[in-house]
Amino acid sequence: MWPPLLHKESAGLDRRAWLRMAGLAGIAGASLGLGACGFKLRGSQAFVFNRIAILPHPGSPLAQELRRSFGPAVQVLAPEAPLEQAQLVLTVANEAREKVVVGVNASGQVRELQLRMRVRLSLRTAKGKEIIEGDEIVQQRDISYNETAALAKEAEEALLNRDMQSDIVQQILRRLSAVQASQLD
Repeated sequence: MWPPLLHKESAGLDRRAWLRMAGLAGIAGASLGLGACGFKLRGSQAFVFNRIAILPHPGSPLAQELRRSFGPAVQVLAPEAPLEQAQLVLTVANEAREKVVVGVNASGQVRELQLRMRVRLSLRTAKGKEIIEGDEIVQQRDISYNETAALAKEAEEALLNRDMQSDIVQQILRRLSAVQASQLD
């Protein structure tokens, strides 16, 4: 029940203040509940290496995003630098983007597409010891298609391709953070 009010004008202020405090108490309770269950935001990855070389050429959009994603903790060697300077050599090969028709209507018009992105990667030390050998990462997204909104669907397709690329980069970073110091010898 609301506290007794002296003036009509103060009724709105008291209710608003009470609702604001109730909302803050609810947020605090939810925060405590998430903390108690072990929830933790994913932080940045910790790597056991300081220098990495990324092959192939730097023109690959995925390789460019991967180079930017390491941050200050890891030095990504320039493409022309000798591989002996790196502790690890990451080879990103067979980067393929596909668009497959998965649904048509009765008159044969395309109604649904599937976008796929495949990347094969391998990781070795500068001395040639294989750590990850020929791993393939695949991402796919479904997209509806409509001829009347072709430009909008083209923009949506580009957005989904960037999203898949970012997901693959994050998967690669997680795999690299799992490399142990004993594997570098």
